[in-house]
Amino acid sequence: MTPESYIDTIKMTLATSSIVRCIDMLQERTHGMSGFIRIRLRLMNDDFMELVEFFKVIDDQIQTVEYRYQWMNPEKTILRKRWDNAPHHP
Repeated sequence: MTPESYIDTIKMTLATSSIVRCIDMLQERTHGMSGFIRIRLRLMNDDFMELVEFFKVIDDQIQTVEYRYQWMNPEKTILRKRWDNAPHHP
């Protein structure tokens, strides 16, 4: 898989999802065998979601290096859930 085809797969999956109302592709870039995406979504219930991912292709497989997925209420005042692999500090 190439970085470009991985990004295309993500965009197609989101575009055909029954829970996604609106997609705003803020950034997408590839360089060699790595890539970066930043996407904002409006879900069917009007909730907001932001997806950020930096990835590499190793042995034809996608390896996510850094990620942050954040799901919030429509006004972006209540965090519903956040997934990331950033180091956490007390």
